[in-house]
Amino acid sequence: MTDVNKIEARVIPHERAYSIGELAGMFGITPRAIRFYEDRGLLSPRRVGKTRIFGDRDRVRLDFILRGKRLGITLAEIGKWLDLYDMDDGKRRQYEVLLQGSRQRIAELERQREDIDETLKELRSIEAIALQGLKDDDVALHESRANSAQRVERNS
Repeated sequence: MTDVNKIEARVIPHERAYSIGELAGMFGITPRAIRFYEDRGLLSPRRVGKTRIFGDRDRVRLDFILRGKRLGITLAEIGKWLDLYDMDDGKRRQYEVLLQGSRQRIAELERQREDIDETLKELRSIEAIALQGLKDDDVALHESRANSAQRVERNS
């Protein structure tokens, strides 16, 4: 039995306990990242001495944090959403806030997509101009060499 499992039996009855290393490995992140989220108040493990003991609640919150980050949501906004789960006013408020936040993020991403599409259009136009310039330059170079060769033949 690992030290964390021994502590688990005393500190968190009926709940799985995770060490910081186990949780980090589970999500493919570093223990430092977990400590960062803890410092920001997004995770709150129990402590036994200097040992952090993370429970199922922390695991679910970490999953939510990482999912939010992948979606481009700020840690401040993620923190607000997580705070809703600690409130006793039911799930309706949670869903309303999640819906509002999701719609806002969708609108932001759609604006970004429009900006990216416009930028790509401009870059493709520049690319076409550059390609045409290279073709024109190749033709001019070829004609110049041909003219030089003709002059050499006439002078010979």
